[in-house]
Amino acid sequence: MSKYTYLKEQVYEANMEITRESLAIVTFGNVSGIDRQAGVVGIKPSGVPYHRLKVDDIVILDLDNTVIEGVMRPSSDTATHIVLYRNFPTIGGVCHTHSTYAVAWAQAMREIPNMGTTHADHMVSAVPVTEVMSDEMIKGNYELETGHQILDLFRKQLLSPEEVEMVLVACHGPFTWGKDPAKAVYNAVVLEEMAKMAFLTLQIDPATPTIKQSLIDKHYFRKHGNNAYYGQDGC
Repeated sequence: MSKYTYLKEQVYEANMEITRESLAIVTFGNVSGIDRQAGVVGIKPSGVPYHRLKVDDIVILDLDNTVIEGVMRPSSDTATHIVLYRNFPTIGGVCHTHSTYAVAWAQAMREIPNMGTTHADHMVSAVPVTEVMSDEMIKGNYELETGHQILDLFRKQLLSPEEVEMVLVACHGPFTWGKDPAKAVYNAVVLEEMAKMAFLTLQIDPATPTIKQSLIDKHYFRKHGNNAYYGQDGC
């Protein structure tokens, strides 16, 4: 048995969850997880349909993108995941999907406005969107530059990856992250629902304003921070 079986199982289950939640079809999307102490990342292999994926297929790499264990090529998005792990030291899992509504906002190159309490439950800001990648970046190390696009956005907007656990890459799609692979997928589910709700709201009334700050604060801080009272202790 591999000494990384625990990580492979965790990453496998998270990848299967994105199909159960209808966030990806055929081979679209990928989830990874990191063992910070061991300095290794587990990620879905490239181009393997979910219904054929097995625990032993998960590829293990180090943070230099060198394969340590696995016979298949890792996801083509691996370099993006590693950039996030290197620069967001508190995250433990990354999820990338091509979920319909989130991709639609990314293709429109628009952030998802904070329009209601469902969105405010999870974040105080809009879901940010990166700038469109330059031709030079596209022709270079594309996946690495995708990660840099995300980092540049967070630096420019002074966003915290602990508070904003999701982003849209312009013309591409969403990336989400969290304390572990399961939370990264959870955030992808939430993001898709927020994207759908915002889309439908603007279809009903394109002039709908964003939610007022007092409601954002109420809903966000009842679930987050020292004075949170939503849910149960230890859950």
